[in-house]
Amino acid sequence: QTAWRERNPSARIKAAKEAIALNVECATAYILLAEEEALDIADAEVKFKEAFRIAETNYRRSQQLQHQNQLMESQHRRDTNVMIYIRRRLAMCARKLGRLKEAVKMFKDLAKEVPPIMNVLNIHENLLECLLEMGNYADVQAVLAKYDDISLPKSAAICYTAALLKARSVADKFSADVAGKRGLTVQEMAAVEAIHRAVEFNPHVPKYLLEMKPLILPPEHILKRGDSEAISYAFYHLTHWKRVDGALNLLHCTWEGTFRLLPYPLEKGHLFYPYPSCTECADRELLPTFHEVSVYPKKELPFFILFTAGLCSFTALLALLTHQYPDSMGVIARTILNWVAAPLHFILEKADSVLPTSLLHILSKM
Repeated sequence: QTAWRERNPSARIKAAKEAIALNVECATAYILLAEEEALDIADAEVKFKEAFRIAETNYRRSQQLQHQNQLMESQHRRDTNVMIYIRRRLAMCARKLGRLKEAVKMFKDLAKEVPPIMNVLNIHENLLECLLEMGNYADVQAVLAKYDDISLPKSAAICYTAALLKARSVADKFSADVAGKRGLTVQEMAAVEAIHRAVEFNPHVPKYLLEMKPLILPPEHILKRGDSEAISYAFYHLTHWKRVDGALNLLHCTWEGTFRLLPYPLEKGHLFYPYPSCTECADRELLPTFHEVSVYPKKELPFFILFTAGLCSFTALLALLTHQYPDSMGVIARTILNWVAAPLHFILEKADSVLPTSLLHILSKM
């Protein structure tokens, strides 16, 4: 526990090694070393395997004693969570090392587990990413059918993957000009509605997928429906969108149409709850300072409204100043009138010297 509480990486590593010296069966210390000290993915995998060997032994031991008292039951839950966490990390290592089939099998086995920690780890999102990398769209659809349910929590990975699969069937032949003349087909309408649904859930993602904003490394923690989640999704899934011909073009042509369906997104949503107004502050804490945090797209006011508001404000300010300081404002007004009248007097004097006197006399009588 001391190692995990330390803020300095070197202090954490030192504390973890001290914990192993005191107890060679401290699985969480090996987890910390794998995540903090490992030089590459292969080195991390070796440490995670050692941690898993210890965690599995601890799990089996506490499983036999869990019914003795409440303390042993709590210990067994902890050992279960540690083992599941290590298994997920090992599956992620396999994914990074290119062993996709092995990673998919590990994620599928993990997805069958039922402890509460599974809702936090979002194993199905890792599974979706691996299946998309393999191009196994049938299995992706099967995973979505299970997890893209109205009663289950949503995420950018689920919503945008569902949109990608719908776009995949029509994107290669889609043309905005043709669709504008003949209208959308049933399949195109389904794809557009899926994109609108995804954009409503997280409106920050399209700018990263379309490379309208620079993409950075995803943060360690993310906020659902926030800019941090958008960065994390785009970082891992941009290649999958590029792999589908025309998918990014379809997204580019349709994503902004979502905002016409949501005139007041902070007050009322269409398919989801209203967009939370607190995401910007939380994302600023999660993301590095050099990154320009994406804020929910706001509608730009027409120039006429802005001009009218500015003119009314200026008039009210003049009225207030005239009421408070009538003498000073009178002097200022006379000075401004003299400045404006000076060019006119100059023009009239020049005209008087150039034009004939008779012509000026005739014009004065008109």
